[in-house]
Amino acid sequence: MGQGGESHRGRTSDGELGAAVARAQDGDEAAFAVAYRLVQPGLLGYLRGLVGDEAEDVASDAWLEIARDLGRFRGDGAGFRGWTATIARHRALDHLRRLKVRPRASALEQDMLDLPGPHSTHDQALESLSTEYALELVASLPRDQAEAVLLRVVVGLDGPAAARVLGKRPGAVRTAAHRGLKRLASRLDAEGVTDDGPSTLGSRDERQAVLGRRGWGGYGHG
Repeated sequence: MGQGGESHRGRTSDGELGAAVARAQDGDEAAFAVAYRLVQPGLLGYLRGLVGDEAEDVASDAWLEIARDLGRFRGDGAGFRGWTATIARHRALDHLRRLKVRPRASALEQDMLDLPGPHSTHDQALESLSTEYALELVASLPRDQAEAVLLRVVVGLDGPAAARVLGKRPGAVRTAAHRGLKRLASRLDAEGVTDDGPSTLGSRDERQAVLGRRGWGGYGHG
């Protein structure tokens, strides 16, 4: 995303992450632990949306590969998040193929996807959710929408990075995330969920950036 859509927390975290990864590549085990601490929560949330209760096992497999191939990585903190998400996604898909199970997909009517709603409703809806319930709702979306929302809001990737993980064009990922978030907001509004619950699915700035309060038009370019 453009500079205006990036939260201060995200910039700070990615800077710390990039420095930790560089030290880890030089053999600093404590630095690798820092990188793990910064990346694992979002990665685990993403995997829970893909494989449910098997997320921790799949994440463990992914981290074994990440540790093994760490010397091959080239990039900054944000790039590391994308690289680890790609590895985790491959391990999740391998797991699902072994089980002969596909990520849950629901057939949504186009008119439901296009239900109108103000951005403030989207933001309040996401803030009201517990993490477990949020991931349950995200998992009920069509696969392309679920993955786009998870990568953008839970993992914290920008538009092009999420598109690279999925092997799609940024515009397609932007549309999928937008439709997914609209669907979630519509469902929560229908259920009468308020904004009294704990915050989840990333920081408020991250949610606002994804939801377009700072401009969906910049999604495909940042």
